Amino acid sequence: MNFKVSIQEVKTVGIAGAGTMGQGIAQVCVVAGFDVLLYDVQSEFILKGISLIEKSLSTAVERGKIQSAEKERALARIKAQPDLQQLKADLIIEAAIENLDVKKKLFTTLEEINSQHCILTTNTSSIPVTQIAAALKHPERFAGLHFFNPAPIMKLVEIISGAGTNNATVELLKQFSEKLGKTAVLAKDSPGFIVNRVARHYYVEALRLLEENVSDINTIDSLMKSAGFKMGPFELMDLIGVDTNFSVTTSIYHAFHQEPKFRPSRIQQQKVDAGHHGRKSGKGFYDYTKK
Repeated sequence: MNFKVSIQEVKTVGIAGAGTMGQGIAQVCVVAGFDVLLYDVQSEFILKGISLIEKSLSTAVERGKIQSAEKERALARIKAQPDLQQLKADLIIEAAIENLDVKKKLFTTLEEINSQHCILTTNTSSIPVTQIAAALKHPERFAGLHFFNPAPIMKLVEIISGAGTNNATVELLKQFSEKLGKTAVLAKDSPGFIVNRVARHYYVEALRLLEENVSDINTIDSLMKSAGFKMGPFELMDLIGVDTNFSVTTSIYHAFHQEPKFRPSRIQQQKVDAGHHGRKSGKGFYDYTKK
């Protein structure tokens, strides 16, 4: 099958999901000069997302990282698209919830409405790319394109090849990542890929220490920072989103057939159940309403 492989032909990027990651990826794309169509199943999230992108770019202007004119040009490149049937682009990045059925249904629709030249990618943190691609007629133009939070700051991007991913698709995504100013790392399909699989134990073991009353949250975070980490595990979970972090751990745990070393924490489960999702909700392992 012949499909678009020239980065010069990629003008419009569709982003499915206007949450924290979708917003960040959209910002990175418009700053790099791509037109963006931002979609979310909840249309109010799209407008909120664009508003937060504008706020983020304004902060960048205040800090002298970009010029005011650059900010305005970037904002002019983003368009709200509340209708999934109109999410047509040269490259699409899905940043929806970590649910296999949701992602498969979404990509089935996206494949149907877009041309055969459109490259489809998922920003999943943990679900095997091959499982998502199983619903597609053309898995050769599908891959994982995993950004890290916050996307405008974090330089690393994982490009994950599924069982059917074509080499031309990978090469295009490498060039696209370079256009965004990112460092692309290639990974084979495996639960958690590279970073999230290795980093899982940073969170899991910290949570076990807390469960076993070995130490408290502040002490664990302080010690890990004194050892050279920029953020402690609990601070980082709050930044990422306690719910998101828990979802990734749960996904990897089941993908590895309940391997004990990936067992999710009961304490983290309670946080999720209570709605204590971290910075975005005002409370997680720390209380941000008092800051």
